[in-house]
Order: sequence, then structure tokens, then C-alpha cells
Amino acid sequence: MSANTRREPTGDSDLPPGPGKADPLTDGNRGKDPARADLAPPVEASGRRMRRFWSTRRIPAAVVALLSAAATGLLLYDVIVVRTGRSAMRWRRRLAEELATRPLDDVWMIVGAAVAMALGLWLLLLAVTPGMRRLLPMRQPAGVSGKGAVRAGLDRRAAALVLRDRAVRVPGVQSAQVAVGRRKVKARARAHFRDLEEVRADLDATLGEAVTVLGLVRQPTLTVRVRRPKKG
Repeated sequence: MSANTRREPTGDSDLPPGPGKADPLTDGNRGKDPARADLAPPVEASGRRMRRFWSTRRIPAAVVALLSAAATGLLLYDVIVVRTGRSAMRWRRRLAEELATRPLDDVWMIVGAAVAMALGLWLLLLAVTPGMRRLLPMRQPAGVSGKGAVRAGLDRRAAALVLRDRAVRVPGVQSAQVAVGRRKVKARARAHFRDLEEVRADLDATLGEAVTVLGLVRQPTLTVRVRRPKKG
């Protein structure tokens, strides 16, 4: 997922202060930089391993159930018709004849077997993979009662928007693009003033802190690229 924008004035930080932190505008924090106050590291996570969210696969399950019910019902109806003394349906007689007479190396036999195998592998893949790749699991704070009863997740597009807003606040950044994956965060920025190496260093530090504050179970690696905007 990616986010792309040009630099615009923004208000308060999008990242909320960590648990147990005081508001940056309270008396105890007056005189401090609010932009840095919300970059405290997240609380220590519990030792329990957090797994990815599993998709319910409602649409594939519904399609498979409907097709299976229709095929089974049609076949059962034809069997009942034959048991009552009438002839089987034409499609079943034709299918039985084709299966009995066609050789195994026939093109249509190979194509049908390949399609059936592909569908079976697709269903097996859906059954053993969690899906929901857009939702990143977040760490659970230590000391929270009822562990496992409530789980938090962060949408990749929302994470990209938060990181992009942080990137455009870095001095010298004209525009920024941020793509958030499950294991990597790729940031590309255009700098219209300042040295590129200085801008890259500031971006790397700012986005590195912001990625940590997101509180993800698996902290992704950060890649930052900075270049000048095209002339003309």
C-alpha cells in the first residue's frame, strides 16, 4: 500500500502518545518540543507470539458450497430418475461415454485434469494461509488483562499515510511517497533544498522512530531514497 502527496501544512502529529505518557501540553511537558514528545518508544510487549489475522474466506467458501450443492443435487436427481426406470440424462450418458472412450493422453483430458488440479491447489492455498495481508498485527502491551481476548491491527494504507505525513515535515522535503509492506517500508522523497545526504539522514531518523511508535509485532525494515525534482 502506498501514499503519495505534496507537502502541505499539517497540524498535530498523527501518532498518539504511548500508554502512560503525559500529554505534551500539560505542565510537566511545557517547554518541550511537541513534535518529539510523541516519539516515545512503545511499551514492552508481552512474550506471547502474536499471529496474523485470519480471513474468513466467505466468498470462496460460498462459491464452493453453492457449486458443490448444485452438482450433487443434479447428480442425485439423475440417479433417482434412473432408479424409477427412466433413462439417464443426455449429459451424463455423454460424459460416461467420453470418459470410457477417450485415451488418457487426449488434449481435453489433460486440460481438464490441469484445471481441476489448479482449482484444488488454489483451495488448499486458501485453507492454509491466513490472508488479510493489508492488516498488520500490533503488539499487545504488557500488564493488560485478558490477553488474546482483544487484538489490534493497523491497516497498511493508514500506516503509509502516517509515515508520509512525518516525511513531508522534514525540512527540505517537497513531496514524499511511502509504501508499507509486511516486512519492508520504502520511502521515496523529493528534496528541493538542502543537501541530499542531510535530508536522507533526517528522513531515516524520523521515519525510523515513527515506524517504532507504530507498535507492530514485526517491525519492518526501512529503505529511504531521496532525489531532486525534475526541472521544467
